[in-house]
Amino acid sequence: MVKPHPASRAEDAFNTQRARRLGRRGWAHRILPYNGYGNAGSARVLGRVALSRAAGGGTAQGESDRRGIRAFLAAPVSDIPVTITFGAARVQVVSDRGGYFDADLQGHGLDPGWHQATLSSGEVVVTTPVQVISGDVTFGIISDIDDTCLVTMLPRPMLAAYNSFVRQETARRVVPGMAAMYRSLLAHHPGAPIVYLSTGAWNTHDVLTRFLKRHGYPSGALLLTDWGPTETSWFRSGQAHKRSQLRRLAAEFPHIRWVLVGDDGQHDPEIYDDFAAEHPDHVECVAIRQLTAAQQVLSHGHPLSHDDVSGRPQKVPTLEGPDGYALHRLVTQAMRRSRSHA
Repeated sequence: MVKPHPASRAEDAFNTQRARRLGRRGWAHRILPYNGYGNAGSARVLGRVALSRAAGGGTAQGESDRRGIRAFLAAPVSDIPVTITFGAARVQVVSDRGGYFDADLQGHGLDPGWHQATLSSGEVVVTTPVQVISGDVTFGIISDIDDTCLVTMLPRPMLAAYNSFVRQETARRVVPGMAAMYRSLLAHHPGAPIVYLSTGAWNTHDVLTRFLKRHGYPSGALLLTDWGPTETSWFRSGQAHKRSQLRRLAAEFPHIRWVLVGDDGQHDPEIYDDFAAEHPDHVECVAIRQLTAAQQVLSHGHPLSHDDVSGRPQKVPTLEGPDGYALHRLVTQAMRRSRSHA
């Protein structure tokens, strides 16, 4: 059996010592629930177990405000059993080395729409919203977050750290027109889902959820990642995370054609183009928000887009615009052309 990576062993030892120390001070574990999603047969419910001064779930009183660094100081607790109930489905999972759990519940028997899943561990009981998506739905949106919904200018390390750890949540800038585009597209497709797929850390889930709600973005599941070391390497691959989640969504919802929305500051064009080549029947179009020259420089050091896919053969349209207003017009036109040729 291969030994875990030294970084993961060091992180586990640190978290164990911190949990013991906080436990002696009277801290108790709580459940941090994340929005879930599902289809007619199954549902996906995610969350994390961490220590808090006050036992219970959700965000403790006084934690709602909000410098990003607070979210990264959570003390995860591993090997905690969590019972999840959703409709007629019930399953017990155990938190992993980072405190996370990701559960599939089969046979929930619930109608399409938003429902509440119940998560419990001992006396700790919380609920979280889960969207059940009908098999009749044929449209959906998958959206990046950083520099697509809000301006972060990732991955320049110092700016990313400042925006994530120091800057007040309410001071972050929204990308113009993106929320309006999503609301309009979903209004024309009742019951359609939006999934926010990002390489951002799970620690920022509550901060991002509040930001999206404040600026009028539709509710949807957030699929983030753990920034810590893995059993085999120093860091997780953000690109691998996005690729695996896209494939999973395609398998879970084979009847949906997705609008894939991202930006040209990182690897979204390449990831989306590869997915569209593999699964052309699952992609309506790719919509890429163009960063300004200044944002490109701040994002990765030069004024050119990170991935150029313009020379590759494309089976689905790739649309580019500086904001949500321009992209909305292009996406709407592309969908009309697609429907007229169907």
